[in-house]
Amino acid sequence: MRRWILVAGVAVAAMLATACSSGGSSGSGSGSGPVTLTIWHNYGTEQNATALQNLAKAFHQLHPNIAVNVVSQPADNYFALLQAAAVSKTGPDLAVMWTGLFTLQYKNFLTNLQGKIGAADLARIDPNALKWTSDQFNAANGPYVIPLENQFYIGFYNKAAFAKAGVTAVPTDWSQLFAACTKLKKAGYLPMTYGNGGQPLGAEFYPWYDMSYMMIGSYPVADWQKLYSGQIRWTAAANSTQLTTWAKLKSAGCTNSDVLTKTNNLGDFESGKAAMMIDGTRDTQKFTQALGSKVAAFVPPFSNTPIKGVVDYAGDGLSMTTYTQHQAQALQFLEFMTTPQAATIINAAGLIPAITGTSTSNPVNQEMLNFVSQQHMTVYPMLDNVVQGNVVNTGSKVLPSVLNGTMSPAAALQNMQTTLGQLPAAQRGTSYP
Repeated sequence: MRRWILVAGVAVAAMLATACSSGGSSGSGSGSGPVTLTIWHNYGTEQNATALQNLAKAFHQLHPNIAVNVVSQPADNYFALLQAAAVSKTGPDLAVMWTGLFTLQYKNFLTNLQGKIGAADLARIDPNALKWTSDQFNAANGPYVIPLENQFYIGFYNKAAFAKAGVTAVPTDWSQLFAACTKLKKAGYLPMTYGNGGQPLGAEFYPWYDMSYMMIGSYPVADWQKLYSGQIRWTAAANSTQLTTWAKLKSAGCTNSDVLTKTNNLGDFESGKAAMMIDGTRDTQKFTQALGSKVAAFVPPFSNTPIKGVVDYAGDGLSMTTYTQHQAQALQFLEFMTTPQAATIINAAGLIPAITGTSTSNPVNQEMLNFVSQQHMTVYPMLDNVVQGNVVNTGSKVLPSVLNGTMSPAAALQNMQTTLGQLPAAQRGTSYP
């Protein structure tokens, strides 16, 4: 998912076991002798990196003849490195790949796993996760990615702060959110904290978490493809209205004044200074460690009516390169990712396994799952994974200024519409590629 571009990485190889080679293109891959699988990722040091390292260790224990070399690549040019390595066929055997349109954009050097991964293994993966890794976003066409986890992009709130401020119910629409902000300010809390999430690359917060919920509040999930095709213009009145209300969060004092530059907004929430934050499951474990039972999840209520959708999306996972010379071993690793043992490892890292029938031990992560399984909220992808990358990049530049009050919603949306209009017609079709 594009939010990973905010994570600074270092190109450091972590050898998890002794090996006789270090690259994905060496060796015969026949299985007759020791083999080293090389995996590239752009996770930085977040929980996903911990999960991947531990998966590699466990896989090596099961297959002592297969060592695993996990390499952390710089996030800011990760995909350029992957593309260059694909041309020279010197890249990894397996690579972290974002799902959605990113998968389809880079599929020329990714292997379609249909018929290569056992049907029983694929059947264990959440079908909603698999579809976003397949052509036309149809799982029947075969996935290019085995998802690592199910990601929620969602709100977190401090139950103790709500209680002290007299907020007796979690807000479910704009008006309730503003009312809660008033009470929280009066009680001495920063209602909502914004910033770059503590991630060192980039000085502004990433706006597409919020934008996803504004569009959830505006359209059914099937209509999101119309934002891609242009059938619904970014300049539509509904979008402008949502952004206008969103901008009032800062002007009404619901947020910190330095929304564009704040670097310790996670610390604001973890310390109890801020009552609410919009973030993702990558930080759930940090919040539960800092706040214990005081932290809970809520669906950002960016709608005039009670919101009924939630971002529940497998934003990344591992793909096998088309040029790997260790195909059999790489497929073994991907199949291992679908097992109950792998689910246990992923859960232990504070993440939600993308494996049907498994559970999460983190109570806040479980609350997120309950939004779907018990409250029957509609599942949406992350908007930035199903909108053209050029439009996302433009939005990333202009949308933060809308919240900051330094750009009008109309101007920001016109910038996005102009970017869409400049794309080739093939990138604005009425169906996904």
